[in-house]
Amino acid sequence: MNDLVIVNIGQIISGDIERPRLEGDTVVVRGGRIAAIGRRDDLDTSGIDRVIDAGGCQLWPGLIDSHTHPLVGDYTPRQQTIGFIESGMHGGVTRIISAGEVHFPGRPKDAAGTKALAILGAKASAVFRPGGVKVLAGSLILEHGLVEADFVELAREGVRVVGEVGLSGIYRPEDARPMVDWAHACGMTVMMHIGGASIPGSHVLGAREALAILPDIASHTNGGPTAAPLADIERLILESQMMIEVVQAGNTQRVGAIARLAAQHGALPRMMIGTDTPSGTGVIPLGVLRTMAWVASLGEVAPELTVAMASGNTARVYQLSEGLVKPGNAADLLLVDAPIGSEAGDALAALTIGDTPAVAAVIIDGVVRVNGSRNTPGSARKVSIPWMPTGGH
Repeated sequence: MNDLVIVNIGQIISGDIERPRLEGDTVVVRGGRIAAIGRRDDLDTSGIDRVIDAGGCQLWPGLIDSHTHPLVGDYTPRQQTIGFIESGMHGGVTRIISAGEVHFPGRPKDAAGTKALAILGAKASAVFRPGGVKVLAGSLILEHGLVEADFVELAREGVRVVGEVGLSGIYRPEDARPMVDWAHACGMTVMMHIGGASIPGSHVLGAREALAILPDIASHTNGGPTAAPLADIERLILESQMMIEVVQAGNTQRVGAIARLAAQHGALPRMMIGTDTPSGTGVIPLGVLRTMAWVASLGEVAPELTVAMASGNTARVYQLSEGLVKPGNAADLLLVDAPIGSEAGDALAALTIGDTPAVAAVIIDGVVRVNGSRNTPGSARKVSIPWMPTGGH
C-alpha cells in the first residue's frame, strides 16, 4: 500500500483556483490517494509508518504540463534527447499531455497512418511511466480521409485527445469543424494551434479560424513560438469558453499581457500552463515552473492561482483524478520552497518575484519519486524522508 503522512507543512496550496489555499499542516495518504487534510492532531494516521517531515515547505499538487510533444518512450528525435520526461519530474511535473506526436520520423500523413500512430501512442502511454510520470499521449493529428467511424474506433481504442488542429493539412474551418464535432461526440478533448507557424507544414491561425472550428483549448496563445495578435486572444477570451494556454516555448512578454487580459475579463479559471516542448526551442525540464513565474511576475497574478493553472485547471479539462489536493484524488504532490539565495521567503513568493521555486520532493500515487531535485537549486528549508536518500528517485 502507498501509505504515508506528510507533516509540518508550511502552507497547503490546493490547485483549485476558486479555493487556492487550504487550512492545515498535514496530509494523510492511503493506498496512493489523499485520505485527509488538516491539523496533525485532528487526523487519523493509524497504521502508517512512513512519515515525511516537510520542514515548513509548501505542499502543492503535482504539476501538469498541458502541452508536450513526446513520441513513444522517453526519447525525442527533435533534440536527440533521452530522458526528458523523467527530467521534467525534477521540475515538479507529474503528468504530461501530448499535443500530438508530430516529431515522429516519417510521420504518416494519411488517414490509416495517423490513426495507427494515435492508437500506438495512447496504448503505450497508458502503461509506460518514465520515472513515474503519467503520460496522456496518442493525440490524433487530423488528416484528410478521416471519417466519423474512425473517431468512434479511435475512442474505443483509448484515444482521448485531438492534437493541435493546424499542424497538418486540416486547418480550414470547412475541413476541421466536422472532424472536431465527431471528436466531441466521442468524448475527445480538442486542442488548436494559435499563432504563427511552428513546424514545416503548420499554419498561421487566429481567432477567426478558432471561433469557426471551436476547439476546447486555444494552444500556446503566447506563441509556439510566435504569438498571435493580442486582439485575437482577447476575442477568444470574450467570444468563447475555450481554455487559454500559455507556454514556455513562446513569447515571454506576451505571457504577462495575456494573464492581465484574462484577469480583466474574469477568465483566470480558463488559463492553462504548458511548455510546448520538445520543440525547436529545446527541452526545458523547469519549463512549467518558469512559465508560472512569468504569469505571476509579469502578469501580476497571485502566485497560488498560477499553481491552479498548472494543475487543477488542466485536470478539469481532461477529467483527471489528480491536480487538486483533495481527499479521494491521486496523491501526486510536491514539497516546494524558495531556492537557496532567493530574496523570497517561500515558493509562492519566489514566483511573485520571477524566481524558479526549489522542488524538495515529488510524490506520485503516494510513492516518493524525488527527494531533492537535481534540476532546481536546493530548498531553503529541508525535508526529511527517512527511508530515502537525498537525491534518490
